[in-house]
Amino acid sequence: MPEGRESRWSVGVRALKHRNFQLFFSGQLISLIGTWMQTVAQSWLVYEKTGSSFQLGAVGFASQIPVFLMAPIGGMVADRVNRHRVVIATQIASMILAFILAALTLTHKVQVWHIFVLASLLGVVNAFDIPGRQSFLVDMVGREDLMNAIALNSSMFNGARVIGPAIAGILLIKIGEGGCFLLNGISYIAVIIGLLMMRVDVGARSKSDSPLEDIIEGFRWVSSTGPIRALLLLLGLVSLVGLPYTVLMPIFADHVLHSGAKGLGILMGFTGIGALLGALTLAVRTGVKGLGKLISICCAGFGVSLIVFAFSKIFWLSANLLIPVGFFIMLQMACSNTLIQAMVPDALRGRVMALYSMMFMGMAPFGALLGGAMADRLGAPIAVATGGVASIAGAIWFGRQLPVFRGEARQLIIAQAMAGGEPAEEMTVRVVR
Repeated sequence: MPEGRESRWSVGVRALKHRNFQLFFSGQLISLIGTWMQTVAQSWLVYEKTGSSFQLGAVGFASQIPVFLMAPIGGMVADRVNRHRVVIATQIASMILAFILAALTLTHKVQVWHIFVLASLLGVVNAFDIPGRQSFLVDMVGREDLMNAIALNSSMFNGARVIGPAIAGILLIKIGEGGCFLLNGISYIAVIIGLLMMRVDVGARSKSDSPLEDIIEGFRWVSSTGPIRALLLLLGLVSLVGLPYTVLMPIFADHVLHSGAKGLGILMGFTGIGALLGALTLAVRTGVKGLGKLISICCAGFGVSLIVFAFSKIFWLSANLLIPVGFFIMLQMACSNTLIQAMVPDALRGRVMALYSMMFMGMAPFGALLGGAMADRLGAPIAVATGGVASIAGAIWFGRQLPVFRGEARQLIIAQAMAGGEPAEEMTVRVVR
């Protein structure tokens, strides 16, 4: 069928024609449902034991600060060794940690410090998993279908984000937090089996003798590349001031909207619905044209939606307001990921995606602490609304930067397309505008 006559469906799922990505997609979907169940159950467990918004923020800090500190090492590893093996190892480690938390909770021995330690260890695992998994996408589908693979990966993540919290809201009442943790541990088996079934030929990429030089090279390349630098700075800002709303969600569910654990699951699920719609919006696109402008619009839309949500007192209104919140933030993140991966050379992909991880997840712990402390003093609604205002300011700044780095971005995208075997003349009509 000619490309112009392809259906939106076939365009939207084209990365699934690759067997390796089929295995990854199906196994990861099951695993991520379990992960979101654990995320909700863990937040509720901490809140039940402490009743403190600051402690919620502190657990978020403990789980994500290792990403900020260790992601450059994880990115260096992803560029030096077999990424397939890296992802298998991180999934096995995550499964073990989930089973330990389940055992402690089901035997009624779990204490808050246990949760802090296990959350920190999972953060260390994620520091290697995120850059490894993000850079592994190109090994599964090639450069031609990379954009679609990123979008489908985001769709899978957010499909699980819809299902997982909804299930957790029910299971928290039926089988408790420990049961949710146990099911999460079991869910990792699916993705591990899928990864072991793959046939991937990926070897070491870096030829440097010094791991430290590799890490420094990644930082140097990003700092000297204007479009990448601007994208990462905006991601860092939003992660610092905007994303802490997720950490404060138990407070909204309990004290603001008076809906309990079941309401928490619904609120998280509605955020996931919006995020899933955002990822699917990107999946049906076939080029990177206009993504820069779309990122700025989405960042502003996220900020406005967050402000309106912060002051709602009606449960179902709040739940529905989380749909645009999820939509805009996921579309911004997925578009940023796509543009960065379109511009980065494959030899640097792991290290650059490590810096993406630092800005996306690594800044979140500082935001979690900041949001938790602000919520303790001023209340959760003020804390969330402040993040919305800052996100709008970031969108305005990024929009003004677009004309400055547009030419450089175009040249980077064309250079990587030629390196990947795609004709330069075809790419020139698809580059960022």
